[in-house]
Amino acid sequence: MSRVDESNATSLPYETRPLGQALDFLRVLWAINHGLATTSRYMKSKYGVTGRQRLIIQVVNEFPGISAGDLAKVLHLDPSTLTGVLQQMSQRGLLLLQPDTRDRRRLRILLTPKGRRMSHMAVGAIEAAVSKTLSHMPPAKLKATREVLEALADNLDRREAEQMTGQATFA
Repeated sequence: MSRVDESNATSLPYETRPLGQALDFLRVLWAINHGLATTSRYMKSKYGVTGRQRLIIQVVNEFPGISAGDLAKVLHLDPSTLTGVLQQMSQRGLLLLQPDTRDRRRLRILLTPKGRRMSHMAVGAIEAAVSKTLSHMPPAKLKATREVLEALADNLDRREAEQMTGQATFA
């Protein structure tokens, strides 16, 4: 950064000062994470479901009878994390958890009538914000954005796997 650039940067408010490519990108991801958490709490208080629960309802509505393991893969969640959420949703009458007829160790997930009603309600505050944003973006930008985010997710997943096996690399 040149001296002119440095003086311009220091006159900006802290929240807009450049931090470098990686940290500037992370700053946007953190803003999204904060927005998701805030909107999820709002959805819970107003509609009785969090953003994650709403997403589970939508996925189960799309794939009735999906296994808990497959749902965990779709949502990129650890199966043990998902188990507690599924049990809560079942207790609240949103999901029906049935043992698989061929392998009783596996659970099949279905929506209850209450869950189906929830899937059709216009409660998707997070979904609405995403849909609105995506509707204003050209397809090429959406494709590029998705590719960058998928590559980042893959890289983070690989790092997590390396750390779990004790073969972490730092680059």
